[in-house]
Amino acid sequence: MKKLLMLAAIVVMCSFQTKKPVKIVFFGDSITEYGVRPDGYITLFQQKLKDNNKAADYEAAGAGIGGNKIYDLYLRYEDDVLTKNPDVVVIWVGVNDVWHKRMFGTGTDWDKFGKFYTALIKKFQAKGIKVTICTPASVGEKTDFSNELDGDLNKYSQIIRDIAAQNNCGLIDFRKTFHEYGLKNNPQNKDRDILTVDGVHLNAEGNKQVADIMYQTLIK
Repeated sequence: MKKLLMLAAIVVMCSFQTKKPVKIVFFGDSITEYGVRPDGYITLFQQKLKDNNKAADYEAAGAGIGGNKIYDLYLRYEDDVLTKNPDVVVIWVGVNDVWHKRMFGTGTDWDKFGKFYTALIKKFQAKGIKVTICTPASVGEKTDFSNELDGDLNKYSQIIRDIAAQNNCGLIDFRKTFHEYGLKNNPQNKDRDILTVDGVHLNAEGNKQVADIMYQTLIK
């Protein structure tokens, strides 16, 4: 009888223990760095958690640094991500790996890009962290694939899609969704001011769209 009472007491105590929230870290470049601003996609994502009574179940944090490429993320993942003890990491990188080739003569060759990306994913997965990866959205918003870097962006996006399939990662295909949005909402074929302020960085509508897609993908 005494053992039964003790067992019952343990069950009652366990039922009152608070459930640990799932911690999500968004890991990337300036797009993610800006995501924690008052109108940024991470801030909007956090607000959606509150609006849907999920704030106790999930936590979200940003780990973005402007100008970062895939190897920058690899070099700082321990200090900037693992120290936050995430359950989920969302990697959104690739724009600078392509864009900086034109701007500064730097960037990341496509074969090295894939190797660094795969190595980074494996580091997280070895810690039991669930990984979702994202394709770069745009460097210019023209919908007829006449932006100067569309060819490279398409190539690097396909590398990311393949990496997701090969490593059992979640995938958010912003390259595809931004293009589809542009086909519906950019009849003048403008290179900016649809979802971005400069062809790359998100405007208010871009942040809203990204927050919605992130929420729909990550929150169960």
